[in-house]
Amino acid sequence: MYTIFYALFFLQFLLNISYSSSLDTITPTQSIADGQTLVSSGQSFVLGFFSPGSSNNWYLGIWYKTTPDVLVWVTNRNNPLNDSYGALIIINNGNLLLETGNLIVGDRDSIINSNSEVYAWQSFDHPTDTFLAGMKIGWNFKTGIEQHLTSWKCEDDPSAGNFTFRMVLKGRPQLFISNKLTAAIKFRSGPGNGVRFSGSPNILAFPVFKPYLVSNEDEVYYSFRPNQNAVITRLKVNPSGLTDRLILYNKSTAWSTMYTQPYEPCDYYGYCGANGICRINRDPLCECLQGFNPWSEEEWNVLNYSSGCVRKTPLDCRSGDGFVKLDGVKFPDFLEFWSNKSMRLEECEEVCLRNCSCAAYANFDIEKGSGCMIWFGDLIDVRELRVNDSVEDIYLRLPASEIKSILVAKRKRRLRTILTVSIVTSTICILILVMLWWKFWKAKRKVVKGLQESDKEDVELPLFDLATIASATNNFSPQCMIGAGGFGSVYKGTLITGQEIAVKRLSKNSGQGFTEFRNEVELIAKLQHRNLVSLSGCCIQAQERMLIYEYMPNRSLDHFIFDNNRSRLMGWKKQFDIIMGIARGLLYLHIDSKLHIIHRDLKASNILLDINFNPKISDFGLARIFRDDEKETRTRIVVGTYGYMSPEYAIDGKFSVKSDVFSFGVLLLEIVSGKRNRRFNHPGHHHNLLGHVRQKKTE
Repeated sequence: MYTIFYALFFLQFLLNISYSSSLDTITPTQSIADGQTLVSSGQSFVLGFFSPGSSNNWYLGIWYKTTPDVLVWVTNRNNPLNDSYGALIIINNGNLLLETGNLIVGDRDSIINSNSEVYAWQSFDHPTDTFLAGMKIGWNFKTGIEQHLTSWKCEDDPSAGNFTFRMVLKGRPQLFISNKLTAAIKFRSGPGNGVRFSGSPNILAFPVFKPYLVSNEDEVYYSFRPNQNAVITRLKVNPSGLTDRLILYNKSTAWSTMYTQPYEPCDYYGYCGANGICRINRDPLCECLQGFNPWSEEEWNVLNYSSGCVRKTPLDCRSGDGFVKLDGVKFPDFLEFWSNKSMRLEECEEVCLRNCSCAAYANFDIEKGSGCMIWFGDLIDVRELRVNDSVEDIYLRLPASEIKSILVAKRKRRLRTILTVSIVTSTICILILVMLWWKFWKAKRKVVKGLQESDKEDVELPLFDLATIASATNNFSPQCMIGAGGFGSVYKGTLITGQEIAVKRLSKNSGQGFTEFRNEVELIAKLQHRNLVSLSGCCIQAQERMLIYEYMPNRSLDHFIFDNNRSRLMGWKKQFDIIMGIARGLLYLHIDSKLHIIHRDLKASNILLDINFNPKISDFGLARIFRDDEKETRTRIVVGTYGYMSPEYAIDGKFSVKSDVFSFGVLLLEIVSGKRNRRFNHPGHHHNLLGHVRQKKTE
């Protein structure tokens, strides 16, 4: 790495110069010494001398300007200076720090004007422990350069540590984390398919960056580029051998970890030993591949799987060996293999059968479904992939006796399944008929008669018994609780029919009494609109009062808009659609419905979001029905949530459709700003969010 570098740069001890440079380029007539820096044109990266932590050594490196404690590159990591009197001098051409964090040597004007990527030297060819956007991990066959990461020795020592993160081209390109001292492999990504590596996290879940794999006659490498301008991301291999994908939101100074590799036991190389498979949704995690048994039952019984598995019956080429398909697994490591890129899968099977040492085969090119890959000997580091990961199928070779046993077992399972399905189907049909009759009978009962507390107009609504709701919520388990407030708690439940529900269980000490409970039942049962929450029924038994709603998987609006990370991922278009949906719901309540309703408690926590983030107004316990000739009314008891109440309602008890419009305006400002009205703080004044906006409007 340093041969070319030191031909262009050299470090020498000079007197410390007191001024600080803010340029992105130095020429042969200039130098960089301690206290001076080179800053990229967009103010993202800084080049200069530093001394990490408690170390007395000095190094030349690059760091983020907004987070100067995050070093991304070190040049003299194994040749530190003993004090701060060092300087960087350029011999030929110019030295330019790009906005990508890449330090290059060449003529600045030529590079900028021609947008050329041909440099005399660049730091991206010699990464240290950090993988930046645009950097490459792989091989350049023309220059002979291999780009890979090497961890720091420790947090205070940037010299080359024990762990490397590099691409291996044996078989198909794969990424490995390895220990240099012991040559032990800690993690293997699995083969790349042109977009990602099979054993790596699904990048569709992380839309902030886009990885890509390039393979041609000149080079093979893995890189990534950012998908969102407001987000910075990097990959770092730390001294313990873990790689962290880190993310920094715009204007933030705190890095967050998106994921770590290896993360779970199945990520560790060969966790289940030879011919074992690691299944992430099983307990225990490890099991032997079909046709294999543990080499040591005693070790497996104490969860030590390193000895792996051996065949139950040896292969015999003359007795009709066959294959079983393993769905959705990471390919074994390419230790002993043979490949052909043009062969069809049927031909691949024939080649495997003719070779008595062949243990498994698969397509070479997963995306195109072509080519042939054959493994010999033991199969190492096989693991089950997650449901959303790309599908990789491998065909495992087994002796004829094992194939026959598997076929017999499949027939038995099929018969048991058919019998079980028949019994279950009959039982479900009977239960559905019973439940329909029960619901019909219960629906005929009156809510008021059930409570015997009121003789007001009755409302017909499906009633659930307490046992049904308790079973659906696992007896109101804390793990099923999805919300709580002064009224009581909300639980997620699943009925025997498979329908997901949200159960609002009113506390005995709740401020919401029978009047509010009945009010909500009456109103929601009569209202039907896509932007109003749907009430599936209620439960009235003993002293229990519960409302059964449709389940909203994305919880309430305040869960997103007041969280910086979630609100950014939601995006402005989705927020705008939510605003319009709330407005449509209010329009229906105020004008289009037959009842003309004032909600009186419109706020972020009462806006629920379904799986597609469609908003639904909820909690009608405080709502009031207006007659057609009513424009405004007054109450002696002011109820609702301070911060969302209109002034005339909070002070004089007057409310009308304008009260809801005022609450909607507060909610609109909260969505746009991501700030709570009542908790808003500003160093220059004591106003809440509304007062702050009014002051800005005046200014």
